[in-house]
Amino acid sequence: MVWIPSLMRDLTGGQARVSAPGRTVAELLDALEAAYPGVRERLCPGGRLHPSLAVVVDGRRAPLGLLEMVGEESEVQFVPAVSGG
Repeated sequence: MVWIPSLMRDLTGGQARVSAPGRTVAELLDALEAAYPGVRERLCPGGRLHPSLAVVVDGRRAPLGLLEMVGEESEVQFVPAVSGG
């Protein structure tokens, strides 16, 4: 299950959560792009995760980003990145 940020719900017909298959966040993103064109460009302009975003898988920040493994029942979120200072 993927949680869709509110500013992207125009791409998913207003849905806050959508399902997509994949073994990694990148594969999941490919499936999302096929179902909801435009998702990849908003999340990963130029093929890299937007610098203001972080990936959270099953409630934990995913240090591998797009390479992070996901399970069939995983919950994935794209959230604002928090930087220290």
